[in-house]
Amino acid sequence: MKSCQIGSLVAAITFWSLASVGFAQTILPDPVAGVEGEMGTQAGLDAWVEGFRPRALAAGVSASTFDAAMRGVAFNPKVVERDRNQNEFSKTIWDYLDTAVSEDRVALGLQAIERNRALLERIEAEYGVEKEVVAAVWGLESAYGTYRGDLPVLGSLATLAYEGRRGAFFEAELIAALKIVQGGHVERFAGSWAGASGHTQFMPSSWEAFAADFDGDGKKNLWGDDPGDALASTANYLRHWGWTKGQPWGVEVTLPEGFDYDQTTERVVKPVSDWQAMGVRTFDGADLPDHGSGSILLPGGYRGAAFLIWPNFQVIEKYNTADAYVVAIGSLSDQLKGGPPIQHGWPRELRALTLEERRELQEGLGRAGFDPGGVDGRMGPKTVAAVKAFQKARGKVADGYPSLEVLGLLR
Repeated sequence: MKSCQIGSLVAAITFWSLASVGFAQTILPDPVAGVEGEMGTQAGLDAWVEGFRPRALAAGVSASTFDAAMRGVAFNPKVVERDRNQNEFSKTIWDYLDTAVSEDRVALGLQAIERNRALLERIEAEYGVEKEVVAAVWGLESAYGTYRGDLPVLGSLATLAYEGRRGAFFEAELIAALKIVQGGHVERFAGSWAGASGHTQFMPSSWEAFAADFDGDGKKNLWGDDPGDALASTANYLRHWGWTKGQPWGVEVTLPEGFDYDQTTERVVKPVSDWQAMGVRTFDGADLPDHGSGSILLPGGYRGAAFLIWPNFQVIEKYNTADAYVVAIGSLSDQLKGGPPIQHGWPRELRALTLEERRELQEGLGRAGFDPGGVDGRMGPKTVAAVKAFQKARGKVADGYPSLEVLGLLR
């Protein structure tokens, strides 16, 4: 499922922990070669649609549905451009959070909960996911339903499937979208450039797996003005991936002087009692709440906010793998419950590395003997581990944050 920019502000954002863009509940596979390196044409799309028709029919799409839905589907070069250039955008986590968890978004979220309280409480009772968490996803993905996307979903998916860089992926999504149309679940099928749509920006395959007919009208309608089916589907998705009601996603903490920053990764999981013994405390200095074993996360480096996170963090990651997105959902849901915003400051004098700089950093790490796991501009776990090892070798704080300082040392 995993998420795009329509409504969520995420699609055009990469930061040190994620260079790839997620779509509402779907992580896209790595790019492959395009159609002779060209964007394509309307005539080329028309020919592709003709060749695609028997594959769609073999997958269960009726001939009448296909012919009616695909008639007049237009090639959109802007969709191809967005797909090819998505990694060019850079933003720090603090700049992202300034917008994603703004005072306005919190205020509008409280209003949205109040307007839909009975609905959200029924969804919480049915699926075991707190109403504030569901509302936070709604808020980031479509600004509480006010912006659900305006591009024809079938046209966007057909364009991307024909263009070929991720042809198999988008063809499968197009078949799933045609089945949505065939079932009569949607009237106006519009969404993002990548085909995510509805109040909480589901991809068609996620609709197939997790959409709910919460109002019992026989349709799983995630696109209309009534958000009920969409919000229930989001709760169903989170429940499927193991959401634990009553367990926080995380809590902001302070780390003691001399803390071993090698311990700050999702790969290091310790009982709360161990973190407590190491001197970790809540931001206000209290003992740590014990919700089982957890990890310490530093999404903005050692000078930014630190969080003790629990498995619900990984559940939100199933929606969108970006640390900033998960922290935004967590912080927004906390504030919708009446909690405080993130209290620690951020190193705002720093800027995010560009895509080319991230690739240069990985190349430099490799030359220095620290394997980053490839040169793709994505700051995944292997790259972060390589940065940590390099920082430690140079006598720096080994927080794994791929900053300009690290790049400068590699240069």
